[in-house]
Amino acid sequence: MLVESPPEPRAESAPAPPTRRAARAFGLLLSVAILALVALASIAIGAKELSLGQVWHGLFEDSGSYGDVVVAERLSRTVLGLLAGAALGLAGAVLQALTRNPLADPGLLGINAGASAAVVTAITFLGVTSLSGYVWFAFFGAAAVGALVWFLGGSRGATPVRLALAGTAISAALFGYLQAVMIMDDAALGKMRFWTLGSLSAATDSTIEQVLPFLLTGTVLALALARPLNAMAMGDDTAKALGANLNRTRALSMLAATVLCGAATAACGPIVFVGLMVPHVVRSFTGPDLRWILPYAAILSPVLLLGADVIGRVVARPAELQVGIVTAILGGPVFIFLVRRRRTAQL
Repeated sequence: MLVESPPEPRAESAPAPPTRRAARAFGLLLSVAILALVALASIAIGAKELSLGQVWHGLFEDSGSYGDVVVAERLSRTVLGLLAGAALGLAGAVLQALTRNPLADPGLLGINAGASAAVVTAITFLGVTSLSGYVWFAFFGAAAVGALVWFLGGSRGATPVRLALAGTAISAALFGYLQAVMIMDDAALGKMRFWTLGSLSAATDSTIEQVLPFLLTGTVLALALARPLNAMAMGDDTAKALGANLNRTRALSMLAATVLCGAATAACGPIVFVGLMVPHVVRSFTGPDLRWILPYAAILSPVLLLGADVIGRVVARPAELQVGIVTAILGGPVFIFLVRRRRTAQL
């Protein structure tokens, strides 16, 4: 009688060899160095030209000169870009793991649409005109849609497919609402046009202080979900056998993604491709282990966001291109290339 040999363990569940772990750790340190250089470039380079002396003076001395004021504005802008980029990257990585879809992003579950709908409602019907007012409405809209998607997706019985379908349906409905309101109200259209493009130019210390607690909470929660999401990637039955609580993991993943994306969208407007592209690229060299994907995404996503912001300031001097436009222009072709390469590798 022939006896079948037991199946070999899946590659992603086996611990990485020491050399691969060392390579990943070195890559993480290199990514931090790249992020530091991009952050310095974000402070030094802009639509308004400053000398290195003015930049240095603005960073380390406080005399109130023109250069100092510009550097202070750029510093707030850079800090917000660091925080928002990390949030979008983490949210995208968590949602891709939750839905088991490498093409998922915060827009798939309607979070961006919820924030946008709340802002246009505040502008049109409540007369809100300041960014500090947008922040809370945008965050509330994102949180409300996240909770609604979780409820429509089956709550405790939620599955990746149900969550994606619920998010797609809600996004379509909210998009129709947005278009209707902006068409009927010219004032709302004018005010929303800038916000919906996605920009870091309105960054202030006040905005950063308002969204920072949410971003930190979401970041800690997302990083803590790496192990249970790794278990869920092997299938529900295997995850249960490994002791993962599926309902709790899905609920916390939705919460983490909603908090991160809602806060980032509230502060900067909806910015596309960052949460979609960076985790996808990271996965190509880290493998499927979220214990590495999440830290890499949190570091490299701000590199993309700040780099795009610097490009937007330079190419249209003395005006600026909003960062959301630049990420879409850069991200579209690059992402198509990555998807085609992935498809070719599978053939």
